[in-house]
Amino acid sequence: MAAWLAAGAANLVAQQADAPEAKLKALGIQLPPAPTAVANYVPVVRTGNLVFLAGQGPLAGGKPVVTGKVGAQLTEAEGYTAARATILNSLAALRAEIGSLDRVRRIVKLTGWVNSAPGFTRQPWVINGASDLLVEIFGEAGRHARTAVAADELPFDIPVEIEIVVEIAP
Repeated sequence: MAAWLAAGAANLVAQQADAPEAKLKALGIQLPPAPTAVANYVPVVRTGNLVFLAGQGPLAGGKPVVTGKVGAQLTEAEGYTAARATILNSLAALRAEIGSLDRVRRIVKLTGWVNSAPGFTRQPWVINGASDLLVEIFGEAGRHARTAVAADELPFDIPVEIEIVVEIAP
């Protein structure tokens, strides 16, 4: 009986270490303040166990932290970094809505737009900046369906915009 309890306690500690909030700390990531809407929309809509997050970009305080077209002013690697920063804004909005990222059951869908220079066709590799980080934080629950497309222009000349759909625990 004692061995069974010890094994259960060890399993619980391992699960807690794999929890998204603990994973953020382990990765040294601090989420920014939750973004506010810059136009006539709401950043988050929850219906049942699904949460729909409005498109986010690499903004801080409503202002872009990086601008330009990927494949012209920005490299693919810089676009990847911008996508990674963008998903942190999405997670900040999500946490503000649901209280804790530990409630996330699954990242369901991610749609990413890349402000692309003519001829740039590596949008999926840019959006991997967001997808890779979601898998780092949520493990298998971070794997998602995805669309990555080119855009001629994005608001504020940001290099990426990303929206996600998330399933949460009740």
